[in-house]
Amino acid sequence: MPAVNLPANKEAFYTQLHHDTLAFTRMKPVIEYTVRDTQHDVEGYVVVWNVPKGGGLAKGGTRVTPTVSLDEVKMLAQRMALKNAAAGLPLGGAKSGIRGNPQSVGFKERFCSIAQRFTCLMPEHGGPFGGLGYDIGARPEFADWFIEATGLPHRFTGKRRELGGTDYDVEGIAGLGVAVAARAALEGQGDSARGKRFAVQGLGAMGAGVIRYFAEEGGRLAGVSDPVVRGTWVLPDDLDDATHAALVDALARRDHDAARPILHAHATHDETTDSVLYLDVDVLFPCAVQDVIHKDNMDRIRAPLLSEGANGPCTPETRELLQERGVTVVPDFIANSGGIIAAHVEMTSDAADKVAEAKARTRRIVAENVTRALDLARRLEVTPYHAAHWIALRNIFDG
Repeated sequence: MPAVNLPANKEAFYTQLHHDTLAFTRMKPVIEYTVRDTQHDVEGYVVVWNVPKGGGLAKGGTRVTPTVSLDEVKMLAQRMALKNAAAGLPLGGAKSGIRGNPQSVGFKERFCSIAQRFTCLMPEHGGPFGGLGYDIGARPEFADWFIEATGLPHRFTGKRRELGGTDYDVEGIAGLGVAVAARAALEGQGDSARGKRFAVQGLGAMGAGVIRYFAEEGGRLAGVSDPVVRGTWVLPDDLDDATHAALVDALARRDHDAARPILHAHATHDETTDSVLYLDVDVLFPCAVQDVIHKDNMDRIRAPLLSEGANGPCTPETRELLQERGVTVVPDFIANSGGIIAAHVEMTSDAADKVAEAKARTRRIVAENVTRALDLARRLEVTPYHAAHWIALRNIFDG
């Protein structure tokens, strides 16, 4: 991680944070790139928010939805700049998007058409953009399609092991980071993850990874929610260990057909996906979508610790208000950096087992960053969000 000079006091901290925040928000993207195939009614977007001083790559995943827009990709690229900097990675922030329905008939042809139009930004041995990756809407076969269309295997991250990848979606490496972030926060309070009851909103790759790895840390799953299981399910405290292990295994593998009978037999059900947020648990992992915790429902949050898996699940003002109530919120851009850490391993490492290296780096980097941010927050009596934001911005401007 780049070395940064710590502020002498709270006043100096906020003066620097205000200065850096203004400078960051006034930045303009290095690249805004739109391509389209009018015949197939599909568009693609690439935004590079910044590149490291002295040059280098910017990196982020690829969102594939029917509604993604250039403005959304710009917002995500800006967030990636903070995430990459907070992780101490030598990467600028970038994001790509493909506007189309990934479940539609013939989508492969549309995907490949856009992928080919992106290649001028990501030649094999140069260019500022680190290529495509996984985000909302992406499917495992997209890496194969991309390589087939472009012949650039090193410009799609998250691909299978046999293609030289880290398979970070299947391995749940982003979720690993979020689980490690919660464990590090608990350890910073003189506690541990063992026996801690936890709830997860969202059963995609992120939520599945959180369930897998926080349970491995000794956590006890207490509730889950997702439209794929038709709402929220609350597990009893006296669920036997064998059944708990079977449910964790099914959810971690995203085998919802195997999970549903266990949920129906042992859990209570609520049709809303938001009610999981209000459970009386030790750790809450919001891993679905942004802005699900806001000023109108924050009083219903009962968990004393939140580790953000989704991008921006708490609104900025809510993070501060929760902190005033004594709730620790580990912000997304230090908690959920496992995916970008894995992508960096995939792009730069010659390790024989890149999956193992990506997991090891994620465990180390996320734990160090969370500990550092929480220590700074306690020392200066500021919020963890502000502390993490300050560290990220200092890394951007001093890196």
